[in-house]
Amino acid sequence: MASPRQRGRASPHINTREPIIQEPQAPEPDASEPEATRRTAGVTESSRANRGWWDRNADEYQVDHGTFLGDDRFVWGPEGLDEVEAELLGPPDELKGQDVLEIGAGAAQCARWLAAQGARPVALDLSHRQLQHALRIGGSFPLVCADAGALPFADGSFDLACSAYGALPFVADPVLVLKEVRRVLRPGGRFVFSVTHPIRWAFPDEPGPEGLSVASSYFDRTPYVEQDEEGNAVYVEHHRTIGDRVRDVVAGGFRLVDLVEPEWPAWNTSEWGGWSPLRGNLIPGTAIFVCERD
Repeated sequence: MASPRQRGRASPHINTREPIIQEPQAPEPDASEPEATRRTAGVTESSRANRGWWDRNADEYQVDHGTFLGDDRFVWGPEGLDEVEAELLGPPDELKGQDVLEIGAGAAQCARWLAAQGARPVALDLSHRQLQHALRIGGSFPLVCADAGALPFADGSFDLACSAYGALPFVADPVLVLKEVRRVLRPGGRFVFSVTHPIRWAFPDEPGPEGLSVASSYFDRTPYVEQDEEGNAVYVEHHRTIGDRVRDVVAGGFRLVDLVEPEWPAWNTSEWGGWSPLRGNLIPGTAIFVCERD
């Protein structure tokens, strides 16, 4: 799972693991913090910015969140909803022999779990550095570095597709991605994807009480952009309302068969950016869309 950056502040460094992928690192040049703003950002700019951001931040992300995600666990979001319990892709014993595409795979934890059930997964991510972590952990399934808006697969290549916080929050044209996923799915195929719950856009990205007061309009679709001194985007996140997401699913050629809003479980006492027990018990943090193609 590749969870989005918290809008407006740097990701906390939890240090749940030792540093990983040891390589010589050149001294980093002095650089000012990127400017956070709201402005338009198209398909190409969003893709370029987010590829660069995830390549630069993959190491820290895996150190911070690798223990929570595990090496071969399928988690749909910071709440900790596990596919072994949710069965949103279907009963685990029915996954054997299924061709499954994971989009925005990160270190391919979900694909690794799918492989353990006897499925034949392919893990795809925009970030080369994230996929290096997938190689580090290991697995016998293919890893593909590509954009979700231009999937390098033939029509009807997969039985199932999934994306846990991958691709959809970061793309300027989600319908393009949905149409691509539909294209590579076989008739009757299912696509399940999770994103930050759209209501969170209206609240500050803070885990404490300050994150419980509405700070902006839920209906403002202007992308959140972090940009460098020259105005070049270095990170982009796109907002869609619940209604937008439903319309996108339909425009992409899918039927929406379920919309899951995981409740915060009592066992989960951890914070992940703006996700926390305090907020999770009051407002939803994740939305999971279960879609099928005819």
